[in-house]
Amino acid sequence: MTAKGNPPVTFAVAASETQNVNVTVLPCFGLTEGSFITARKIWGKMMQDGQFDRENFNIGPSMPSSPGETLCAAVSASAWVEPHGKCTIAFALAWSSPKIKFSKGSSYHRRYTKFYGTSERAAVDLVHDALTNYKHWEEEIEKWQSPILEDIRLPEWYKFTLFNELYFLVAGGTVWIDSSSPSADVKSDQDPPIKVESKNIKVAEAEMNCRHSTGFEHTSTSGCNSSTGVGLKQNGSSTIPRKKRSCKHFSHHLKTEDQLDGNEDVGRFLYLEGVEYIMWCTYDVHFYASFALLELFPKIELNIQRDFAKAVLSEDGRKVKFLAEGNYGIRKVRGAVPHDLGTHDPWNEMNAYNIHDTSKWKDLNSKFVLQVYRDFAATGDMAFGIEVWPAVRTAMEYMEQFDRDDDGLIENDGFPDQTYDAWTVHGVSAYCGCLWLAALQAAAAMAQRLGDKFFAETCKTKFFSAKSAFEKKLWNGSYFNYDSGSSSNSKSIQADQLAGQWYTSSSGLGPIFDEFKTRSSLQKIFDFNVMKVKGGRMGAVNGMHPNGKVDESCMQSREVWTGVTYAVAANMLLAGMEEEAFTTAEGIFIAGWSEEGFGYWFQTPEGWTTNGHYRSLIYMRPLAIWSMQWVLSPPKAIIEAPKINMMDRIVISPATFSLSLPETRVRKIANKTACFGNSSLQCTC
Repeated sequence: MTAKGNPPVTFAVAASETQNVNVTVLPCFGLTEGSFITARKIWGKMMQDGQFDRENFNIGPSMPSSPGETLCAAVSASAWVEPHGKCTIAFALAWSSPKIKFSKGSSYHRRYTKFYGTSERAAVDLVHDALTNYKHWEEEIEKWQSPILEDIRLPEWYKFTLFNELYFLVAGGTVWIDSSSPSADVKSDQDPPIKVESKNIKVAEAEMNCRHSTGFEHTSTSGCNSSTGVGLKQNGSSTIPRKKRSCKHFSHHLKTEDQLDGNEDVGRFLYLEGVEYIMWCTYDVHFYASFALLELFPKIELNIQRDFAKAVLSEDGRKVKFLAEGNYGIRKVRGAVPHDLGTHDPWNEMNAYNIHDTSKWKDLNSKFVLQVYRDFAATGDMAFGIEVWPAVRTAMEYMEQFDRDDDGLIENDGFPDQTYDAWTVHGVSAYCGCLWLAALQAAAAMAQRLGDKFFAETCKTKFFSAKSAFEKKLWNGSYFNYDSGSSSNSKSIQADQLAGQWYTSSSGLGPIFDEFKTRSSLQKIFDFNVMKVKGGRMGAVNGMHPNGKVDESCMQSREVWTGVTYAVAANMLLAGMEEEAFTTAEGIFIAGWSEEGFGYWFQTPEGWTTNGHYRSLIYMRPLAIWSMQWVLSPPKAIIEAPKINMMDRIVISPATFSLSLPETRVRKIANKTACFGNSSLQCTC
């Protein structure tokens, strides 16, 4: 049993017996002198006999320990080895804790219980499978890694760091649950009910079913009171016929939604922003890290996006105090992408982050649209695209409120309203503005592919207007200024200024800016943010003044962010600047992983200052190194994407500047032919 009523854990240790290896066991001994068999005694027996008694296999179950007492077990393997001979002895340790329980009471079964069950005996089966399969697992790992490790074009440090940064997928507080688990959505009776309202929401939804190709519309105008919090998901469903359902029936449907295709169900996945920032799936950071999941576990990545798509269409009206401004707001605003999936009750109580009101952040919605389009383009999963499209469109429409002067371009609001949450932005910013341009391009491309031609035209119209305004306000001849304000750092060189360009190019879309502006900006970043900091041996500092001095306006402007540096390097690869790219990324290896660095291996922090002081060890964002590998070995769908700029394919109709439709215009997305790959989708307004 574990402390504070948390779920129990069972351990199993085993050794593999062969013709030359003899295995014996001691099922139970204690650490204290009062124990029936003490550790001192068993060590004496091992010294004398080299093994335990064979009869121990027939002892049967041991007695449970008393409160405060520690019980132990041991396995011994012995073998004869000839002089200069060799013998392999394999041990395995496994543990099973089938249930995960969050602090507010929600309880779920872990993913492996789908295959091993929830019995305490699962640990025995796990340790058995480890011993019988580990050689095959090693072979498969080598088969996966070999093409990269044997690629003579790649620097050795890069290969080393690429694979080692994956430690975070295990060490990052990972929770992987079985979505068909009978324990899913179990909550404590003491947990107060969550009221989630959807106010006059009209969303288009489509159902992709290989037996029945149908198009329909569904309108939800009422909220649900739910102690399970499923109301957070209600508008994300894509399989509800057009008829009224009670909240109870609706709730049941949502619990089984992930089970509709058993072959595709991969459960639900959470990982922390970092061990010091305990929030699940922090989205502005996942924007960088998600390349690793998309490359290695694409179905998990799609399910994370599904979770956020459902969240976009939800609202949680409970009051929250925001620490930086001291004002109050609601926990989750409909249309806003949440900062995270929560801490104490993930999926049901989102936005654990409460420094700023993230419903007013200018990067989250754009990042959602960009990630969804990239994943849609890379996987070719038409059903996924249709399912999340209502949320994509809603996220784009939500952002219109931040275009203060009707030029198509969003403005920041004079506080740190983006992932750099200590770095104030005034007016138009290079970071958020470029992300918005990229989101307009991605939304237009996705709308075109899904048959929503009106929205595609609208996004294209806005894109050209916004791009003109962006370049006019920020381009200075060699790079894009930090923002359009008049502060001391408005002309700073931001390492992350082309984040939007990075994503569109990684998704097979055409460039946002002409080649000169892109390469000029990246060269400026390399010359100043990279090479003027310890000769390029620390990565790219976030902010640098054009006079070559580090921007000291805030904590984050003077930091080197490890994940952002990898992203900048990937952007350089996309621009054909290979030497600069690897030099930039190598700075993170030198400072973080090499023997001459700061000793941050397997705990890569969010960032460090130019003198090596770190912030937030064991952090999510450095997984962005996989965005470099994404460029070096792009998926087939991205390679074969049309080379014509998608924006050139979209014909603009008159009066298509507003992203929002009138309330009466509810869209229908219909599948007119067969399923998935051969689908022909049409949007009628």
